[in-house]
Amino acid sequence: ESHSEKQNSHYRSLFGFAVTSMADTGLVETLLQRVEKVDGGLDSQDVATSLGVDHQAIVGAVKSLQALGDVISAEQRSSKHWELTGEGCEIAEQGSHEARVVSSIPEEGMPQSQLMKLAFGKVGFSKAMSNKWIRLDKGHEGGPRIFKTVERLEDLVRDKLLLVQKGQASQLEEKEKNELKKRKLLSEVTVKSYWITKGSCFSTTITKQETELTPEMIASGSWKEKKFKPYNFEAMGVALDCGHLHPLMKVRTQFRQIFLEMGFTEMPTNNFIESSFWNFDSLFQPQQHPARDQHDTFFLSDPAQAHEFPQDYLERVRKVHSEGGFGSQGYKYDWKIEEAQKNILRTHTTAVSARMLYKLAQQENFTPVKYFSIDRVFRNETLDATHLAEFHQIEGVVADFGLTLGDLMGILHQFFNKLGITKLRFKPAYNPYTEPSMEVFSYHEGLKKWVEVGNSGMFRPEMLLPMGLPEGVTVIAWGLSLERPTMIKYGINNIRELVGHKVNLQMVYDSPVCRLDS
Repeated sequence: ESHSEKQNSHYRSLFGFAVTSMADTGLVETLLQRVEKVDGGLDSQDVATSLGVDHQAIVGAVKSLQALGDVISAEQRSSKHWELTGEGCEIAEQGSHEARVVSSIPEEGMPQSQLMKLAFGKVGFSKAMSNKWIRLDKGHEGGPRIFKTVERLEDLVRDKLLLVQKGQASQLEEKEKNELKKRKLLSEVTVKSYWITKGSCFSTTITKQETELTPEMIASGSWKEKKFKPYNFEAMGVALDCGHLHPLMKVRTQFRQIFLEMGFTEMPTNNFIESSFWNFDSLFQPQQHPARDQHDTFFLSDPAQAHEFPQDYLERVRKVHSEGGFGSQGYKYDWKIEEAQKNILRTHTTAVSARMLYKLAQQENFTPVKYFSIDRVFRNETLDATHLAEFHQIEGVVADFGLTLGDLMGILHQFFNKLGITKLRFKPAYNPYTEPSMEVFSYHEGLKKWVEVGNSGMFRPEMLLPMGLPEGVTVIAWGLSLERPTMIKYGINNIRELVGHKVNLQMVYDSPVCRLDS
């Protein structure tokens, strides 16, 4: 639709102006003449029948007249009437199935198998048998044979349908009509029509009302004689062509606001590429862990390796993995720098948390911190309705002296309360870099069951102490995906309809503002 067409349709809705063709104009004038001749009013359905035109054409003429002001008054009515179905029309023309069965049987009878091959045979046979118009001889030497038992019959079904066809359905009893309806020969149809009467400004001639005041009208003074259509201030304006925020971004803004309200600082997450050292090793995740396989992680070919690491910290990480330390026996394996140097697309934003905690540990005096991040991570996943190879992770981290599991539960309750999620449960879980760890479950009112909404835990000493953080400092953390709450909020069942090349842009335009029920 072009811009000018959009504008024209907008003006038509704004001024209530109806555009009619010459043929429509003739129909409108005929309708006005009919209304003038009657005292009470007219039914649009009757007008359509008497003029031999489609009822929709009369409805169009009524709406055109309504747009011109109080020329006519039209009250919408609905009425029910009986109508023949396709099969009913066929019977009205050719006779009922049972009558046709009787007429097709010769004097010497007919094999049952032959009758059943006829289009009307099956239904007609059972009805004719119950009417006792035919009899079945099962013991006939040539197999079951059917014989007529009447010479003349009265086809009542056809007679009843012909009455309905002539508009005389009122002569039939409700029971008879319902029997025919059961046989799918009749259907009850609701017809909407207009009861048309004269309006306060009734006239048989149509004067087109002006919709615009032009400079020429003002200059010539002709506007004084013109009739202007009143404005329709209830009409919607033309939708502006502008950019729209993706639902994911709307929900992300809400989550960001919640973190800021809780006094958190946003972490810089602009590095999609991360070394295996910061993504895995610094988190005390062993080098033989299955998450580090190509099945789960995307490795870079160019540049394939990272070379800049804080050497003293790298040595402490190597030692805690291979030999143990800080009260831990470690994993007791031969830790390889080559494995830690491999560049990958980050599999979680916890790699950023590790960098930020290391940076915090380098301060002369430790200060408690609250960090958060919402950004993209990458996993070599099998794509399906709920999994993509990339998604957004929401992460919160709090570091202070003496934090306990109770603090973690308390802050999770506060965080999820702000999302409108009040019923929470915690279940013990295992993560390589947190101990203890907990999965967070929420009661889903719609599904009537508990669903997982996030993962959480306390970072292990083997991760924190090599960074140089003071011994009494504990760090609590939790994470969840951005896509799952967005899909629930916007009622999207397939993640591919939310993210990726299959996204319907109309969904992006139409999606409402996100308000999380805090």
